[in-house]
Amino acid sequence: MRATNPLLSENALKTREQSFYSTDIMTIDGTINKIGILLLLAAGMAFLSWMMFGGTNLVQVWMIIGAIGGFITALVTVFNKQLSGITAPVYALFEGVFLGCFSGYMESIFPGIAFQAVCLTFFVLFSLLLVYKARVIRVTDNFRMGVFAATGAIALYYLFSFILGFFGITVPFIHDTGLFGIGFSVVVVIVASLNLVLDFDFIERGSRSNLPKYMEWYGAFGLMVTLIWLYIELVRLLAKLRSR
Repeated sequence: MRATNPLLSENALKTREQSFYSTDIMTIDGTINKIGILLLLAAGMAFLSWMMFGGTNLVQVWMIIGAIGGFITALVTVFNKQLSGITAPVYALFEGVFLGCFSGYMESIFPGIAFQAVCLTFFVLFSLLLVYKARVIRVTDNFRMGVFAATGAIALYYLFSFILGFFGITVPFIHDTGLFGIGFSVVVVIVASLNLVLDFDFIERGSRSNLPKYMEWYGAFGLMVTLIWLYIELVRLLAKLRSR
């Protein structure tokens, strides 16, 4: 069986070595507590960043700093899971800086968009959690492979757009406010949402597999990555809709 979430891979589920943090094992309750900690850190830093840099000329600079810092910390977390008890909170702080500046910038253009996106993000999170717990969606190998393929295709398309942007070439759909552009954003939001189901599945299987305690931080980190991606895509979708 192969897990298809790029962060929460099957190799992580096969981990058996003990962490230097604790000799205990991973539990669902412990992971939920750590998710709460990461959310508080990110939200707190986002609020501070919004208040300090929102509406100033430094907003884009700090947005880039937060994005780069979060990306580097995420890579360290993925390749050294034992450090996730340290790197996951640092990741949340960096992403909080990015989200605060990003939200403040978008709010200056589309008032109220940040609150709408936050509400939609948590609505999707809890709705899918209920659906997952009711076993309406069953995480099979085919489901994992499909979500992974869609996620990889979107990542490559964004990377392709980023590279061509240096040459002044605009890739269609990503920034378009027409029907195709909106349709693209809807598809990305759906794929990001389905990644939440893979996160739930990893946390549940990880607790059953008696993974080391530090994997609670890693599971919480994986869910945070998906939530941040979902929030950003919802902001982009709402912006496109309001631009029309």
